[in-house]
Amino acid sequence: MGALAGLADLANVADLARSVPSESTQQAVGYPSLFLLVVLGSLVPVVPTGAVVSSAAVVAIHQTAPPLSLLVVFAVAALAAFCGDVMLYWLGRRGVRSKNGSRWLERIHDHAAPERLDQARDRLNEHGVAVLVLSRLIPAGRIPVMLACLLARWPLRRFARGAGPAALAWAVTYQLIGILGGSLFPEPWEGVAAAVVLTVVISTAPGLWRRLRRRTTGDAHSEAPG
Repeated sequence: MGALAGLADLANVADLARSVPSESTQQAVGYPSLFLLVVLGSLVPVVPTGAVVSSAAVVAIHQTAPPLSLLVVFAVAALAAFCGDVMLYWLGRRGVRSKNGSRWLERIHDHAAPERLDQARDRLNEHGVAVLVLSRLIPAGRIPVMLACLLARWPLRRFARGAGPAALAWAVTYQLIGILGGSLFPEPWEGVAAAVVLTVVISTAPGLWRRLRRRTTGDAHSEAPG
């Protein structure tokens, strides 16, 4: 009986030893990947960074120390978002100061939606740095506000003062989405799927709503009597 108990204890220790490296390896790979993906998504707005942060939060919930893991996810995501925004703005300022900077800025201005850029400039004039926080939370709102800051010739330090709180608010928002998705399902992959769906809906819904309103307004104008 004692031998069997000893073998059972050894088996338990072996299982524990196998599980600890798995989680530590997951963290060692996951946190740097989270940082790089969020920075990349900030520089090139193609990577769905919100879904990445929400998925990381889901995985953190199912680890052995969820509060600590969630805190690390929040810190990494916020720092990466801040670094990505500051780098992109720095690159924009370098473009403006270059030999063909005025031409480059005009080209960006032409590609941006005029009404959104005008709104961003008006809000920037009224509320200043606080607009950067809201722009980070509104889907597709970050780039027009950043362009408005470039057109207003904001120094990098002033932009960074708003980019810091904006990155913190953004990281909290998408982490809460991940926590919500992860708490609804027992398996991590189910929570990740739910978090991704939620972030995609949040990201695409405003754009679809604007298109629907434009189409409805256009139809109303075309049907109006001349």
